[in-house]
Amino acid sequence: MEKPKIHPYIPIIIGVLSVSLSAIFVKFSNAESGVIAFYRMLFSVLLMLPVFLKSYTHELKALSKKDWLFSSIAGIFLAFHFILWFESLNYTSVASSTVLVTLQPLFAFIGTYFFFKESLSLKTILSGIIAISGSVLIGWGDFQVSGQALYGDLLALIACALITIYLLFGQDVRKRLSLVTYTMVVYSASTVALFFYMIVKGQSFGPYPTIEWGWFILLAIIPNLFGHTLFNWAIKYVSTNVISIAILFEPVGAAALAYVIFNEKLQATQLIGGAIILVGIILFVIDDKLFLKKVLQKS
Repeated sequence: MEKPKIHPYIPIIIGVLSVSLSAIFVKFSNAESGVIAFYRMLFSVLLMLPVFLKSYTHELKALSKKDWLFSSIAGIFLAFHFILWFESLNYTSVASSTVLVTLQPLFAFIGTYFFFKESLSLKTILSGIIAISGSVLIGWGDFQVSGQALYGDLLALIACALITIYLLFGQDVRKRLSLVTYTMVVYSASTVALFFYMIVKGQSFGPYPTIEWGWFILLAIIPNLFGHTLFNWAIKYVSTNVISIAILFEPVGAAALAYVIFNEKLQATQLIGGAIILVGIILFVIDDKLFLKKVLQKS
């Protein structure tokens, strides 16, 4: 595998900061979840289309049936991840929803172990446990024992599982395809899936107020093109586990923005949880050999 021009962690950090804005944009929109997801993906495809048509269309001929299948499946799982997550924000808080939807290591560690035979080092397991504990703590004070809140929490948790499956399929395909081609195929498949979902559900394609189109476009540009697209670039060089751990920082940014914009109060548990997440992330990026050496020295 060729060496990347920049360290993969740099675009991953930019991606995490970008996706932290996703829940905020969705909360501002008054459109249905399927509509928001559809236009988010459609505008993403349209924005990438000129670059794809200019330099990458020839790559489509090289795609195998497996590449088409895996990319399409990834796109479908991404589509329903957005639907369920956006819907969860109608029933529970930004903090609770983003906490649950970013608990991906619980699924990613299992998925990469069974599907890619990736071994889990002591450091990986420990950092995952620490970061997940921080995520749970962030939302602990915000969880409400009520039908609506529990329903929203369940939707967010299922959305978490779906985005992990999307990343697992991408980890296999992305190693053989360029970023632009892979992203176009996946986003296009996701757009088609959402198109038929809206038809089945009887949701309107428009018209919508100007402000709604603004939120759709912002979702396409920032969380998608500067978020998920950067994750798709990085997944060629790092494991799904790396991205899943990094995304655990999203609740910190989302909760802080929700406090400023929507006056969703931040509790002590959320602040402490944010600090714990950072500890888990720092531990995860430490070199395995260095970590083992430190452990042996202390023992």
